[in-house]
Amino acid sequence: MTYAPTHPDSAPSAATIPTVSGLIARQAEAAPDRTALKFEGESLSYASLADMVRRTAAALHADGVRGGHHIAYLGKNHPAYFVLLYAASRLGAVMVPVSWRLAEPEIEYILADTGATLLFADEEMAQTAALVGLRLPFLQKIATLPGGGRAAGLADYIEHVGAHHEVPPIDRPDTVFLQLYTSGTTGRPKGVMLTARNIFAMRVRCAEAGIEWDLWGDDEVALIAMPISHIGGTGYGLMSLYHGASGLVVREFSPEIVLESIREERVSKFFIVPTALQILVRHPEAQTTDFSRVRHILYGASPMPLPLLKEAIEVIGAGLVQQYGMTETAGTVVALGAEDHDPEGNRRMMSAGKALPGVEIRIVDDAGGILPAGAIGEILVRSDANMHGYWHLPEATAHTVDSENWLRTGDAGYLDDDGYLFICDRVKDMVCSGGENVYPAEVEAVLYGHPSVAEAAVIGVPDAKWGEAVKAIIVPTAGRAIDEAELIAFTRASLAAFKAPKSIDVVDALPRNASGKVLKKNLREPYWQGFDRRVN
Repeated sequence: MTYAPTHPDSAPSAATIPTVSGLIARQAEAAPDRTALKFEGESLSYASLADMVRRTAAALHADGVRGGHHIAYLGKNHPAYFVLLYAASRLGAVMVPVSWRLAEPEIEYILADTGATLLFADEEMAQTAALVGLRLPFLQKIATLPGGGRAAGLADYIEHVGAHHEVPPIDRPDTVFLQLYTSGTTGRPKGVMLTARNIFAMRVRCAEAGIEWDLWGDDEVALIAMPISHIGGTGYGLMSLYHGASGLVVREFSPEIVLESIREERVSKFFIVPTALQILVRHPEAQTTDFSRVRHILYGASPMPLPLLKEAIEVIGAGLVQQYGMTETAGTVVALGAEDHDPEGNRRMMSAGKALPGVEIRIVDDAGGILPAGAIGEILVRSDANMHGYWHLPEATAHTVDSENWLRTGDAGYLDDDGYLFICDRVKDMVCSGGENVYPAEVEAVLYGHPSVAEAAVIGVPDAKWGEAVKAIIVPTAGRAIDEAELIAFTRASLAAFKAPKSIDVVDALPRNASGKVLKKNLREPYWQGFDRRVN
């Protein structure tokens, strides 16, 4: 079955898809005094943002940044990151946000993969940036941004670079301006290249369709609390820019900060992952917080258990909207609107929703044949939001996106007769823990470096807090014992904490098929007994 709410030939023309520099100019002209970005008590109007982006782009140009070059940012959420992103786009350059949660070897790999010559780091990550920089001779400059500071913390950098002249914008709708890294199935993260068309074409279509949850007023305050190294963070910041809203940036998610922002900053919209939403609605202050100003809360990155969904509706009362997508689809391509959320619960609330305007969904079998409604197969997606490709990985790109722009999601599911998409399992082995994607191959590669590990298989198991937790199944080396705590600490030296196993089981042998492939499904099955679906 193929489902498409609008005909694919009705794609927005290039003239209707804005560039980042064009958006900033438009918003600065339409509402120069409106707050564009706010951070820890400091505000930047749209007029000031436009000026800061022009000056920052000129400074980057004076520092040697040209079209196609990469610059990187290592740190927590900060308005300076968005200014740098917009400035790099103006030059036709590419911004690479690097997660502060990663281990040094992971950070080093991403920077080496991009070949970035210029790295910006916040104060907390300055020491890590310096240490990594010693091993990367091509990295010519590391600029540390102050925690607060004038004009989003970039004034010192601009002043240090020296005199420069304004550089006209050269970005186009199909120019890659953002590269987000997603954990790799082969053990290495892949750089997902995204263009303005990928990001904004869907916004044009949704605006034309008048989708209720995607309507933005003149007084919207969008909370940007998810990590900017994810599409949920950077993508939502770009949505705020597109709609001319006020973006309230917080360094990182905490329930206290989010609840305070709702009370004091009049937040009206935000995106959140289910794990964070659970923490939020169960915080004691949530019971006394007035959520009436909040119009819509978008949630996604992993499925929402129905009991938590009902609890969130009861506590918050705002319109909840489920979002389904991935970095490779530039974020949301399927949504379950507030009208399908019932406080008593209903079957549709177990779905991811329906395709957004301009998105086609197809369910296929192992041979690529299209399956009928109700039949489970791999979910394929086609839209303007499909990524430009993986950086320097043509084979991986061709494996993921075919010549007709159908993108393999790696998720298994089905469409019902009304076009609602239900996610059942994963075709690939990915574990989604707290909204973070973890690929077993990456963790297994580290585990195999330990002398006590003869064989390793990593799976996701149900977890009440994180949705899924990473578990390692280990066959020990002959004559050696497995120390669970020591092995977990060993993996954390090379990987982000969220990727390291939370628990370890020791077995005599791993189940394999006739060709020797480990049967991950068999390993996972005992832990998922009693669950309707094999994702959580």
